[in-house]
Amino acid sequence: MAQASRIHRTADVSVSASVGDATQIWNEVQVRDGARIGSECVLGKGVYVDVGVVIGDRVKLENRVSVFRGARLASGVFVGPHTCLLNDKRPRAVTPDGRPKGAEDWTVSGVSIKEGAAVGGGCTILPGVTGSVVTRDVPDHGLVVGNPARLIGYVCECGGRLQVDGVCTVCSRIHRGGFEQLARAAS
Repeated sequence: MAQASRIHRTADVSVSASVGDATQIWNEVQVRDGARIGSECVLGKGVYVDVGVVIGDRVKLENRVSVFRGARLASGVFVGPHTCLLNDKRPRAVTPDGRPKGAEDWTVSGVSIKEGAAVGGGCTILPGVTGSVVTRDVPDHGLVVGNPARLIGYVCECGGRLQVDGVCTVCSRIHRGGFEQLARAAS
């Protein structure tokens, strides 16, 4: 039997949004028209989910995360507090001729976060190319640090570091796919 979702009384969830079973939506959350939120998700205090955003199952959005139109988050994604997933590479209030910029004056470019990925707190992620610290796409399982971000290794789905042979140091899961060459290049 499916467990009902829980929506805090101060949350504002559009009637045209869909919310999966056992999802928890906490206080001051806003979910706009046409957004789709999967099952068993947690949306912390003050989360903003824009029009048409798609969020997979078992996703956790910490307090004050903003996910703007065009974003797609696969299942199992974690997004840390005060993170923004943006949709406009060149945001401006007005057009070149000085009139207020409207919906027809820009193109939505969504951010996609792959299954099981974790995005730390306080990040700003731009579409196409990622934000102010991460300057290029991060490979699957990639672990990046610094400013600008640099690849220092790889992690398992459990969050443990992968050794050069692709074996997880925490759960011993074996990963295939060229981690040996990539891990050497990262060091």
